[in-house]
Amino acid sequence: MSGLAPHSGRRVLRAGDRALLVEEADLDAATRLHAALSDAALPGVTELVPAARTVLVRFEPAIVSARDLGDRLRAVEPADATARDGRAVVLRVRYDGEDLEEAAAALRVSPEELAARHAAASWRVAFTGFAPGFGYLIGDDPLFDVPRRASPRTRVPAGAVALAGPYSGVYPREMPGGWQVIGRTDAVMWDALRDPPALLAPGAVVRFERVERLSVTGAAPGAVGRSADARYAVEVISPGVQLTVQDRGRAGRAALGVAASGAADRRALRAANEAVGNSPSAAALEVAGGGAVLRLRGAGVVAVAGARMDAVLTRSDGTVRMLERGVPAAAGDGDVLELGPAQEGLRAVVAVRGGIDAEPVLGSLSIDTLAGLGPFGGAPLAAGSVIPLRGPAAVRAAVLPGPAAPVRLPRPGDVVELRVVPGPRDDWFTPAAARALGEREWLVTPRADRVGVRLQAEPGDGAPLERAVTRELPSEAAVPGAVQVPPDGHPVLFLRDHPVTGGYPVIAVVADADLDVAGQLPPGARVRFRPA
Repeated sequence: MSGLAPHSGRRVLRAGDRALLVEEADLDAATRLHAALSDAALPGVTELVPAARTVLVRFEPAIVSARDLGDRLRAVEPADATARDGRAVVLRVRYDGEDLEEAAAALRVSPEELAARHAAASWRVAFTGFAPGFGYLIGDDPLFDVPRRASPRTRVPAGAVALAGPYSGVYPREMPGGWQVIGRTDAVMWDALRDPPALLAPGAVVRFERVERLSVTGAAPGAVGRSADARYAVEVISPGVQLTVQDRGRAGRAALGVAASGAADRRALRAANEAVGNSPSAAALEVAGGGAVLRLRGAGVVAVAGARMDAVLTRSDGTVRMLERGVPAAAGDGDVLELGPAQEGLRAVVAVRGGIDAEPVLGSLSIDTLAGLGPFGGAPLAAGSVIPLRGPAAVRAAVLPGPAAPVRLPRPGDVVELRVVPGPRDDWFTPAAARALGEREWLVTPRADRVGVRLQAEPGDGAPLERAVTRELPSEAAVPGAVQVPPDGHPVLFLRDHPVTGGYPVIAVVADADLDVAGQLPPGARVRFRPA
C-alpha cells in the first residue's frame, strides 16, 4: 500500500487464511505494538492476542485482504509506553513445590534463596494465555530463567506457582503442564462467574507474599443448567465415548486465555439445528465416536447430523424408528435415542427443537474440554446428567426445511486432503521437512480429542519433521487448524479446544473452510496436506 513505511525489525507472518502473526524484537516491543493496535482499530480486525514477542491479528477476509492488512501492520507505530491496568494483586504463597530444589539447583542458589527472591521481586503480567486465567509474569530480578521440565506432568494442581524461562505463573486449574512448580497459592485465579473472570490481567502488578499456611478453598463455582427438574430435558443414560454441549463458540476472548471452542463440525451443527427449526448457531449435543444413549423428557422434535451413526429412536410403547441424518423426527416423553458407533466421520450433532436452556458462560454454552469452561461444570457430560431444554414452544412459526444431502465424511483408511497455508514458523524446519509435510500421508492416531489430533508418518516414510532452528520458541498464540510440531517431529493438528498459546513451532495452518472435515477425522484415516 502506498504511503505506509514498514517498521524496522518487524515481521508479519501468515497464520492461516484468517490471521497474521506480527513478530517484534522482544516482549516490550510486542506489548507496545499490542497497545497501538488496540487503539488503531484497523478495519477487518476481529481479535488481537499478545504473547512473548508476537501479536496474533485475526481478521475477516471479506473486509480486508491479508496483503493490505500486512502492509498496515508493518507501518503501525508502537505505543509510547507499556500499558498498565493500574491494579496491584497480592498472592499468598507457600513455597513447598515439587520442583523447588531442582529449580534452585538450575539457578545455582539454595531453595531458601529462590523462595526469598521470588517473594521479594516485583512481577508484572506481560500477557495471558495457555489456559483461562493463566498470566505470564515478568519480574525485576534477573535471577529467574528456568528451563521447562524435560517431561511435562500430566496433572498440575490448581494454584501451583511455577517458573519457566523468564516467566512465573499460577495454574488456574488442574491440568497438564511442564513448568517448574515451586509453591502454591489459595487464590482463585479464574472464576467464570466473576467480573472480570481472570484475577490477573495484562499490565497488573503482582507481589507474592510468603506464608507458612494457606486457607482451605474449594474450586471456583461453575455455571450449570437452570433446572434439573425442567419439564423438557435430555437425560444422559450413557455418554458414549464423549458427549458435550456445543454451539458456535465464544470467539474474541483469546487474550484472556479462552479458546473459541464450539462445534468441531460447524456444518453438522447448522444442519441439525435447521432440521428442527432452531437458529443455525443454537447449542446442541456433540457426540464423539458414538455410543450415546439419551432419554427425552417431554414431547419434541429431534434430528441427528454429522457423522454416520445408526440412530435408533425407541418410543415409550416399544416401537422403534431408524432416523436418517439431517431428517427431523417427532419424539415423545420418555423416548430413548441410541447412537451406534461412528461408521463415517467421528462426531454427530443431536439437536432438539427449542434448544438447550442453560446460562451461557462468557457468551456461549460450548464446553471447552481443555479449559474446563462452560455450563454443567465445564466437563464432558456423564451418565445421569440432565440437560434442560427450552421446549418446542420456544421456536415460533418455525419452518422445517427439507433434508440436506449428507456430506461424505472420512472413514478409517481414507485419504483426506486438507488445504494449508504454510507458516508462521515453516522457516524453523529444514527444506526437506517442509517438503515432507505436503508429500507424505499422515496417519490419524487414536490420540485424538477436541484439543487436537496426533499424526504420524507411515512406516518407511522417513524421519519425522526435522527442525532447522532448535532453540526454544517463546510462547505465541495459535489458531484452530494449526499444525504444531513438538520435539519428536510428529505433527499435532489443533482442533477447537486447542491451547491459546504454545511454545512449539507451527509449520502450517489448515484453511478455515477445511476445519469441519478436520473435526471429523477418525483414527485410521490418513491426511494429505496441500498448500493453499
